Amino acid sequence: MLLMIIAPTMWSIAGVITRHLDAARGFEVTLWRSIFSALAVALVLGMQQGPRKAAATIRSAGMTGVLSGMMWCTMFTAFMIALTRTTVANTLIVLSIAPLLTAFLAWLVLKQQIPRRTWLAIIAAVAGILWMFVNGMSDVNGDHLAGMLIAGAVPVASAVNLIILKRSGQGVDLMPAVLLGSVFSALLMLPFAWPLQASWHDIGLLAVLGVFQLGVPCLLLVKAAKSLSAPEVALLSLLEVLLGPLWAWLGAGEVPARETLYGGSVVMAALVLNELAALRSLNRRKPQAEDAAERKAGSIADPAACVAQRLSGVASGRNGIGLRHCLLRLQNVGDGSE
Repeated sequence: MLLMIIAPTMWSIAGVITRHLDAARGFEVTLWRSIFSALAVALVLGMQQGPRKAAATIRSAGMTGVLSGMMWCTMFTAFMIALTRTTVANTLIVLSIAPLLTAFLAWLVLKQQIPRRTWLAIIAAVAGILWMFVNGMSDVNGDHLAGMLIAGAVPVASAVNLIILKRSGQGVDLMPAVLLGSVFSALLMLPFAWPLQASWHDIGLLAVLGVFQLGVPCLLLVKAAKSLSAPEVALLSLLEVLLGPLWAWLGAGEVPARETLYGGSVVMAALVLNELAALRSLNRRKPQAEDAAERKAGSIADPAACVAQRLSGVASGRNGIGLRHCLLRLQNVGDGSE
């Protein structure tokens, strides 16, 4: 869960950094950001695995990696294109439907049972975000409508990508998909960004965006998706929408409206309560698993072998559930009570 708190926090710095750009706009922002993201991800893979193994990992991702890369590319580009056609508020309203789409696809494709607490948290978070930006909603006509339709590609691609990540399981490393997405995005944006206008100051800021706002947090998401459900990942991603206005206030002097504070409180409460409920559910299941293991241990004819087996599990780093019951059984045998 910690990774999926760090990732959207890093994503959320995009707005405040772009406010300090001199000349780079729209397509060129996406181009440079994607280039530096690709370089950062390639460097991480190279340092982790070495050049040869990293190249083999990229090849082993196969069509699953290419498809995931296309989804990353869609997200990287559609967001910036949408912002050239409509307001940030309109765009963020569209992005807030991502958890609902993800939960629906997880139920439809993965046959995953979505806990009621997660559905309630998603609905509450979306309501909070709508409240945050309701006063910033522009008239939906002309270019604004086109921008919002383009922005709709982002939550769709995000939901599909999370389903891809979950279906691939532990057997396929999809970290290279972030690299492919960055490369696809840079190639796609190059014709539209020409001629380039970014100053060296802009390129420095866009390097920060590419590495710390795009490449690294996307790698964190890929890793976090292995241990969290798809709807939970999408729900925690809404922290980006919550924190973005805060950084803009602190770093660019854009004072958040009262609606932003109220809506942000609802979003934060939904995220915190959902995770607390998840931890409570996990703690409730743990004793049940332990009891089941102890009952299984009780059926073993040789208590001494049972103890040895459990101690071996502890020594090798596995858990020793049932050890207490085995010891009691061994003690009873020694006392002659069995």
